[in-house]
Amino acid sequence: MNNGPVSQRAQKIMNAGSYRLVMDYFVNTYQKSVLESVDIADFTFGNPHEMPLQGLVDALQSWSVPRNKDWFGYKNSEPHAQAVVAESLQRMLGMPFEPDDIAMTTGGFAAITTALKTVADPGDEVIYSLPPWFSYEPLCAEAALSPVKVTIDLETFDLDLAAIEQAITKRTRVLIVNTPHNPTGRVVPPETLTRLAEILENASRQIGRRIYLVTDEPYNRIVFDGVEYHSPLEFYPYSFMCYSYGKTLLAPGQRMGYVAMPPTMPLDERRELREAVKSVQFSSGFVFPNALLQHAIGDLEQLRLDVDHLQQKRDHVVDALREMGYEVHRPEGTFYLFPKSPIPDDKAFADMLIEENVAVLPGTLFETPGYFRICLTANDEMIERGLPGFARAIERASVETPAD
Repeated sequence: MNNGPVSQRAQKIMNAGSYRLVMDYFVNTYQKSVLESVDIADFTFGNPHEMPLQGLVDALQSWSVPRNKDWFGYKNSEPHAQAVVAESLQRMLGMPFEPDDIAMTTGGFAAITTALKTVADPGDEVIYSLPPWFSYEPLCAEAALSPVKVTIDLETFDLDLAAIEQAITKRTRVLIVNTPHNPTGRVVPPETLTRLAEILENASRQIGRRIYLVTDEPYNRIVFDGVEYHSPLEFYPYSFMCYSYGKTLLAPGQRMGYVAMPPTMPLDERRELREAVKSVQFSSGFVFPNALLQHAIGDLEQLRLDVDHLQQKRDHVVDALREMGYEVHRPEGTFYLFPKSPIPDDKAFADMLIEENVAVLPGTLFETPGYFRICLTANDEMIERGLPGFARAIERASVETPAD
């Protein structure tokens, strides 16, 4: 019996490794050294450093004017919003999505936790790859699910299919795949997704129950160099696509996303899951988007941040870092870079960068020591101000921590 004021569930969430690491960084480094400084170049979190898209402002202002008495009444997944998303996905992926298979959620967090709780029971295993989005573990802890972690191929940043296959057990219920990938920016290629689908299908038959694929895709409209994007659910029918508008609009404080089931999933199963998804959303704290965002979705679907400009920033920073001596992959999507730290201790190097008025996230926060993440939502002025700090830090690292 737990006699303390904090529930065992809350304790488990607070003790989740990734949660502790991120909160410790946020409180002890970000709030003290980044937020309080006007000089630091902030490459940490995916927050905007410029004014919002004008189209976003216009849409919210326009749709805030009530059309009827129920305009701001309780909302579930509004049929209009579901239809807009289904049409958008059909244009994007060439698949005839049904509006009833779209569940509108309060951002990507709610989409993922809804998908997990809909198909997985306490004690079931959820496989995902490192480096992960650092909220997977606390979301699993809150749902009483067991995370099973495998590492990506750190040479290519692609999924390690052999490691995934080896990690599957009779308790496996869900595999999470994040593409384009935060923090590496890797877009998982079709050949990998084809083999992954074969692995999941074979493993489902062997263990005697379905393994579901939860695809975390908030960056699927932020891809570079003309890459043709493919969603994992194109290859495996038993999938839930989780999306957030916060990345595409660069407005993470406006919480709207969705869970989508593909038309390739058997209809009888989709019908059963539709009501289950809604019940999970209701019981998880009514995690449906606010009325205003759902009213405005037709306009919001037409908007996105300037991907061409983001690609220019990517190329400029990658080229500059490589010239300085950093080892850094050129990402195919997202707004992140994931360079190798020039010294093994990525936290120590991140501290060194702070001393040079540059803030990044150490790879340890992503359970991948020896790397660090750069967020390119920084504006052009901030990037130009920060690049000399990267140069000074790598020079210091070579002098202060000489090779053995």
